[in-house]
Amino acid sequence: MTVRTMTIEDYQGVYALWMSIKGFAMRSLDDSKEGVERFLKRNPGISVVALEDGKIVGSILGGHDGRRGCLYHVCVHEDYRMRGIGKSMVVHCMEALEKEHISKVSLIAFTQNDVGNAFWKEIGWTKREDLNYYDFVLNHNNIVKFNQ
Repeated sequence: MTVRTMTIEDYQGVYALWMSIKGFAMRSLDDSKEGVERFLKRNPGISVVALEDGKIVGSILGGHDGRRGCLYHVCVHEDYRMRGIGKSMVVHCMEALEKEHISKVSLIAFTQNDVGNAFWKEIGWTKREDLNYYDFVLNHNNIVKFNQ
């Protein structure tokens, strides 16, 4: 298994991975090739892919705003879980964020995502109970779709 920085050339493989995961949520604009390319250009060297058997089996979109890092779309193909791939990808992203002098990283995990929530707890992340998460839709064409 290899973990390396994601490039836009990885998009088709990453998109296929996203589509393979039941319950995975994607937004029509942000998760399009153009949206991901914009994100990668704004956050060079932080997003990663994991490769095994000649295909992308894991990915993380990682970035920061200059103050706090954030991990998005953290996923490992179901057939490759429980082998340290997720943790290896997270470490890769954290090291890239540290090089950018980022000292705090956050992420969002859906409450119904038992596998993901167990993973974050297992590798030492803290679930926040002291705040509420808010968002505001700026573009109603950016439709959220959940894989069935």
